[in-house]
Amino acid sequence: MELNQHDIDRLESDPTVLDFPAAAKTRGIISRAPSLGDGVLDCEVPLPQMAEADLFRLMATGFAAASVPAVDVEPASATHLHVIPNQRSEFANRAVNVVIALVSLVLLAPVMALIGLAIKLTSAGPVFYVQTRVGIDRRRRAATAVFDRRRNNVGGRAFRIIKFRSMRVDAEQGTGAVWAKPGDSRVTPVGDFLRKTRLDELPQLINVVLGDMNIVGPRPERPSIFAELRQNIESYPLRQQARPGITGWAQINRAYDSSIDDVRAKVEFDLEYLERQSVLEDLKIMARTLPVMLFKRGAC
Repeated sequence: MELNQHDIDRLESDPTVLDFPAAAKTRGIISRAPSLGDGVLDCEVPLPQMAEADLFRLMATGFAAASVPAVDVEPASATHLHVIPNQRSEFANRAVNVVIALVSLVLLAPVMALIGLAIKLTSAGPVFYVQTRVGIDRRRRAATAVFDRRRNNVGGRAFRIIKFRSMRVDAEQGTGAVWAKPGDSRVTPVGDFLRKTRLDELPQLINVVLGDMNIVGPRPERPSIFAELRQNIESYPLRQQARPGITGWAQINRAYDSSIDDVRAKVEFDLEYLERQSVLEDLKIMARTLPVMLFKRGAC
């Protein structure tokens, strides 16, 4: 390639710069270094108003389309919600949970059989109640990926929770997913006893063995209710950094959720648990769960 005299002059002052004849506009390239006073952002940085096609073009070619609008960028807030879970051995934690769950299933098999019989004899419908819940969110990172492979981001890994049925089979007909409240007419007589003593949660030991849950952790919520809660409670998604649990620090300190305010209070306990989670802490919470079950204090 031959250089004209203008290029040669530029080389003498800065040997790293070549001034090609074609202007940036004719080559369809956005300048990497716009002047500070022109009010235009560097379009090689993804912008909030950038369409998906433009963003994909940027990732594939390194250049954004010239049609990308300029936007004002506010300084990042210094008060980002953040919680750092206490580090622990995942292998040891899973081993302890699986062993305790399997031993409990064997020891409690006669009790679970009696509960199933009582449910069957006192109300129409199945013994077990299976429902979709939102579990651990392993994709949560400090820097969020540009593209998420999830078609529908429900806030975590969805799984099917197993419980003893404590309500009528038509409990949500016409109302949809709503919280239970004291004296709820949808709760069966046997179900009322099961809920107060937490015995309706025993089948979730199967979920622990399957890896959906731990024995101790934040309570999992239904996707529809989860979507509402994360809109109303900014810190709610942070609790998804741990596997959900049958019992937990929030469950032994608070009663059943009946309002947004109840959940907001429980979230504080959940985040406190995350910051000090350990096998020893889990064992302490398990031990404190027994008096809650025996004396029917609070609810999970």
